[in-house]
Amino acid sequence: MTHGRCAAHRGCSINRRRFLAASAASAAGLVILGGCQDELMRSDGIDRVMPCGPASTYTPTIKAAFVRRQEEYGMWWPGAVYDGQAARATYTEAITQTGHRLGAAVDLRSEPIYSAAEADAWIAEAKSQSIDGLLLVVLDRQKHAWPTAAKVAESGIPSIVFTPLGTSFTTNTEPLAGRPGCVIYSVVDRFDQAAYGMKMLCAGAKMKRARCVVIKGTQRVDGILPDLGIGLRYIPAAAFLQDYQAMGTPDEVLVLADQYMRRARARRYATRQDVINGIKSYCVAREILRREQADAITMDCLGALAQSDVSLPCIAWSRMNDDGVPAACEADLGAVAGHILVQYLFDRPGFQQDPVPDTELDAVIGAHCSCPTRLHGFDHDPEPFELVHHHANRDAVPRTLWKEGQRITCLDVLPGDGKGRKTELLISEGTVIDNLSVPPAGGCVVSVRAKFDGGQEVLTFPGFHQLFFYGEFARELKDFAQLFNLTATIV
Repeated sequence: MTHGRCAAHRGCSINRRRFLAASAASAAGLVILGGCQDELMRSDGIDRVMPCGPASTYTPTIKAAFVRRQEEYGMWWPGAVYDGQAARATYTEAITQTGHRLGAAVDLRSEPIYSAAEADAWIAEAKSQSIDGLLLVVLDRQKHAWPTAAKVAESGIPSIVFTPLGTSFTTNTEPLAGRPGCVIYSVVDRFDQAAYGMKMLCAGAKMKRARCVVIKGTQRVDGILPDLGIGLRYIPAAAFLQDYQAMGTPDEVLVLADQYMRRARARRYATRQDVINGIKSYCVAREILRREQADAITMDCLGALAQSDVSLPCIAWSRMNDDGVPAACEADLGAVAGHILVQYLFDRPGFQQDPVPDTELDAVIGAHCSCPTRLHGFDHDPEPFELVHHHANRDAVPRTLWKEGQRITCLDVLPGDGKGRKTELLISEGTVIDNLSVPPAGGCVVSVRAKFDGGQEVLTFPGFHQLFFYGEFARELKDFAQLFNLTATIV
């Protein structure tokens, strides 16, 4: 995979310099700030938001086993040259360590599956225990090994089949390749892909137990997102307004607001009071998350707050996504699912955006007013940002500056209808070209331009409110869709 700059970038340099020069001339309200690199997330005295719902306390369960002949390998693959005992010891350690790192309960069969009857009994036991996933490590190519893999694939339990070199031909893998509910990883000897398979099993299990509080409308009601199982708890939008107005200004709001002010690379138009108001929205959302015992949050922010003087939750959602709490704009349920998938699978936040076509560079501009800063991952240093106004000339917005030349993935989740139309993932990979300044351009103040690989006409680039996020993960998302019987489309 390439990690170099987009080929179009060189050709756009002059135009970009002109654009930035115009931006500087327009920024009469610009204030240059210090920019303390990582104070915001590491300081004492801030009550950090945490997921509080069923997914946050759930322990995924994985049933794992090896399969092989009981006798010596002899002439037939993998052959006497293969040290099956050493391989089993190595993969046992990898499975154990991966399960511990993922917080999963892994039930690894004490002895390999030595017969078809043992395979049947093992799968039947898994079904009776309602476990979340199966992991089968194939250490043989003969007798019952691949028939066992076929039974695992047909079990109805999300399954990973791991086959290191010497244990399969394409004639073994072809009948199972692409089968919904099962993903095969055929490698030389590394466990990385199998470890990701275990992570997919855990992510899918947690996703089905995740609860998202949806702040919208006037009714309190619970629902569920088809195919994905994400619980939806709707609460009246008035609840947010009431909590905000009753809060006052606690000391932690002032502390966190001042941290944002110090950490920002620059400030344009947004005042300290704007930042304070935005941090109050963060604290309100945190308390709602706790009260409703939710793992994620979204709000009809424009419908609920646009006509009030209460701050839109742009900083709040940026901060929550940096904290590892999926927070989606505009009560978009597909975006909720996208945030959950990206965070659970890749340990980093995504940027929900409105796609804008750029026909000059054949690129897509992702534009929105709430963007996280920890784009490399929750445990990595944040990207620099400025504090600016929302495009409605109100509130305070962190304008995160994306790294030019960075490879990214674009994901849009189109929820199914529960009546036959399955949930679809629209997936693209591309390269960041630059960050556009608003003003002098119009629209949302976080506007990152990217060139995508697939050759899709930008005027008809599919989807809306897609997530941009750092890294190349199209293959991994496609595998997740296969494992959980979703539709995946590479754009």
